[in-house]
Amino acid sequence: MNIISPMPTGNGAYILHKNLQHAITHYQVCPYSPWWTLLPITLPYLCHLKSADLIHTTPDYGIFFNQKKIPHIVSFHSYVLDALTHQYSGRLQRLHHSTDLKWFTQASLKRATQVTSVSQFTANLVRNDLAYHDDIRVIYNGVDIHRFVPRKRSAKTPIKVLFAGNLTRRKGADLLPDIAQKLDKDIHILYTSGLRAHKRFSVSPVLKALGVIPYDNMPALYQEIDILLFPTVREGFGLVAAEAMACGVPVVATNCSSLPEIVVDGKSGFLCELGNAADFAEKINILAQSPELRQKMGEFNRERVEHLFTEERMIQEYQQLFEEVMDTRHEQYS
Repeated sequence: MNIISPMPTGNGAYILHKNLQHAITHYQVCPYSPWWTLLPITLPYLCHLKSADLIHTTPDYGIFFNQKKIPHIVSFHSYVLDALTHQYSGRLQRLHHSTDLKWFTQASLKRATQVTSVSQFTANLVRNDLAYHDDIRVIYNGVDIHRFVPRKRSAKTPIKVLFAGNLTRRKGADLLPDIAQKLDKDIHILYTSGLRAHKRFSVSPVLKALGVIPYDNMPALYQEIDILLFPTVREGFGLVAAEAMACGVPVVATNCSSLPEIVVDGKSGFLCELGNAADFAEKINILAQSPELRQKMGEFNRERVEHLFTEERMIQEYQQLFEEVMDTRHEQYS
């Protein structure tokens, strides 16, 4: 079974599909620059699709990789076409999302053999926003629990709070200065600049810029922090939260989208009101004051990831899906 996965580079979905490639025999990611999507008719020529027995990609440009008589699985790692996401997008983004990207996505769904989603929230959003009534199989993203592991933490100050992601409004980065002002003393917010943005906030004794952190260095970074801050507006899954949880870190996140499926309020950390900087700061202060609570929540998080969000479980579920689709195909053409 030869599986080809055309994927744009520079995003979390690409990393996930590369992990599938490492684990599943004859699964091959075909990477391409996101700049090629400016001329999407070129996309089919970037990969040797005719040699595929099955194609696995994302729905935004999936229609361009569709091949006659070759099963096609599309996976929603996120969803950006709805009205709420538009509030946090620029004018050109909104135009793109509401016109060609929406049409491409709908066309991909019509031609897909099977559709998957990385959370129940995202699956429901696709059903409701696009009036899609066929099956969507939820396969949660997985964390390599052998790389993302806890380490013993001291109760010393300063307390290190990490924001990891692109510095965009959609990720809640605009809240960081306001949250920082409301924190108790000896609490520092460390922030990465993500894959797409390289800006920095004004010089502050509380906000510490880390720059771009390679993905291979993320386990060590999670092991150095005390709390993960995740004030995002929309997550297809929330892999950053799951990775931090695997490292025994409590999470302070937005009570929205897929995050309640991952973060258990009061046990994993705290879920806060969308856009409410005071709420985020209050919950960080509570955790900062109690090493015992941080440890208890961190232990709960590690167990939760081991039970629900392992990479091994994710790979097994995709492998099972690929085999089911291929078995059905053989029945159809035998």
